Amino acid sequence: MSTPDLLYSDVEEDLRSSVRSLLADRAGPVELLARVETDTPYDLSLWKTLAADLGTAGLMVPESLGGHGASTREVAVVLEELGRSVAPVPFLGSAVLTTSALLPTGSDLLPQLASGAVTGALAVPLSTAPGADFPSTVRSVDGVLTGRVSTVVDASVADVLVVPAVGPDGPALYAVDASAATVTEAVSLDLTRRIADVTFESAAAQEICTGSAASAALDNALTTAAGLLASEQTGIAEWALTETVTYLKGRYQFGRPVGGFQSLKHRLANLYTELVNARATARYAADALASGNDVPIAVAVAQARVSPIAVHAAEEAVQLHGGIGMTWEHPAHLYLKRAKSDQIAFGTPGRHRARLAELVDLPA
Repeated sequence: MSTPDLLYSDVEEDLRSSVRSLLADRAGPVELLARVETDTPYDLSLWKTLAADLGTAGLMVPESLGGHGASTREVAVVLEELGRSVAPVPFLGSAVLTTSALLPTGSDLLPQLASGAVTGALAVPLSTAPGADFPSTVRSVDGVLTGRVSTVVDASVADVLVVPAVGPDGPALYAVDASAATVTEAVSLDLTRRIADVTFESAAAQEICTGSAASAALDNALTTAAGLLASEQTGIAEWALTETVTYLKGRYQFGRPVGGFQSLKHRLANLYTELVNARATARYAADALASGNDVPIAVAVAQARVSPIAVHAAEEAVQLHGGIGMTWEHPAHLYLKRAKSDQIAFGTPGRHRARLAELVDLPA
């Protein structure tokens, strides 16, 4: 087993710089707050630039299929930056979930996803954890799907849906044109990442794979997404700490910066320690996914540890910003809602701790 590499390469830092610069120009707090409660919460123009022009949609896709042949390490860097900005783009649903579900199958959809020409969504509830039973709410008969899936992430802007369904021959994955399904956006706590209920009524579908291959492809998607989500959560925590420190340095009370008060310095120091812990844990998960070493344990540790850190950091940001932090006009609430939503995505921390106990044979 190789030694995990938690450091960022020059290529990864260059990628970070490009993504951060784009998001700073196009997805700042003003733009976010102006968009999230409109009828177009997703910034599809930004998504096109991020996915196609910067090529982030095809990072994990092999060059032979039109991608860049990179790894989960590079995808993790993009997710860190998306966590810092909570940009309303369907990167998680398309470039992570759908792409990682299709990678083991070699589907001809991969070049379209990699180019950014097509946006995908994996039709499973956002709360589905790695190791869960194969979904059975959608049935397949002669290549026609009927059923319903709730809380599908990024489905409202998807062009194609990858659907786990059960038919006469057992589990299978199907590709369905989004126009053949009824997609109803649900009320989402996270205003920058929407969920939707998807209904299939005799929807024509293209079979991708069946049997154990379908189960393995779905579990690969959920495991990859859960592990990489820790990088987004790290980005949330980083934003929360950085913005809070900046605010407390410039906020004066009794003639001195509020950040100079010892009790607040202790809280910030605790946040910094947690952030360092979160980054190391998330990097380990990304590296494990890239190398194939120790993947289930690394993913379970990442979600059990990093998820609560992101929530705590966002809560501290709201509190330490004082009155302004509680207002709708400040973006802190967007980060807290993303952190809370991520805490449920792909299994709660408690679910991952229980899975970790099984993996390391630790009795309850």
